[in-house]
Amino acid sequence: MDKLSLELLKQITDLDNIPNGAHNFRINGKSDIHNSTANIEIISKKDKQGANIVIKKGTINEIVYIPVILTKAGLKDFVYNDFYIGDNSDVTIIAGCGIHNCSNQLSEHNGIHTFHIGKNSKVKYVEKHLGIGENSSDRVLNPTTKIYMEDGSFMLMEMAQIGGVSFADRKSIAKLKNNSKLIIQEKILTTDKQIAKTKFTVNLNGKKSSVEISSRSVAKNNSLQILKSSIVGKNECFGHVECDGIIINNGQIFSTPEIKAQNINSMLIHEAAIGKIAGDELIKLETLGLTEKEAEEKIISGFLK
Repeated sequence: MDKLSLELLKQITDLDNIPNGAHNFRINGKSDIHNSTANIEIISKKDKQGANIVIKKGTINEIVYIPVILTKAGLKDFVYNDFYIGDNSDVTIIAGCGIHNCSNQLSEHNGIHTFHIGKNSKVKYVEKHLGIGENSSDRVLNPTTKIYMEDGSFMLMEMAQIGGVSFADRKSIAKLKNNSKLIIQEKILTTDKQIAKTKFTVNLNGKKSSVEISSRSVAKNNSLQILKSSIVGKNECFGHVECDGIIINNGQIFSTPEIKAQNINSMLIHEAAIGKIAGDELIKLETLGLTEKEAEEKIISGFLK
């Protein structure tokens, strides 16, 4: 890996180099760096780009890395990754995509990740998106996540867009069975004329299934963010969506909730709050010696932490 690829890798995964465990690195449209372990097998697909990641039942405290890095301008990448997590496992999956583009050509990554989570298994999934390069360059990310959760399973999704992405259309679709729980934590920062779209669709099919979705976002300059959330309660279940946004300059945030209670014992809640940075917060930090810009950055950093 060259210096630029390693820089992107560090920012989206916190890795300084290639790890010893299970991993599948996709760089400029090719998965040339990969490794399986005794409990995690990575198998390249034969009919399309991508891999099947098979995690044996009972696998505990293991990590698999599946980052995507694009440094070639004009590349349009499409990948399908399917995860099969065996029963009674507890694993962490680190994904994400970093794009570097300083040209007048479009660089784009489209990914579909499908999770089949076995009974009583726990999965932590971390996905960071980052774009670097000239402001006028187009860096596009369109990730789709499909989640199928068996009885008693748990999944925590930490999703972040940390800057530099000119356009993103992010979709997450989930179906939960009995006693399963899904937690989604999303953080998005947009600037300039960037556009970020997010859509969550969660079907609470099982008895005592639950979902908690929290979205924190900052829209600066002339950027636009569109959030749509849809929760369908088909059984005794619980669903909660909380959206908090800050707009700066001419930024715009649109939040559209949709909750469908199809069972008398379903409890579904949606909360949303969008506004500007409070003036007293800025003044307090400025009295401590920060400039207005520094105070603003400090507040945003804390909000998205």
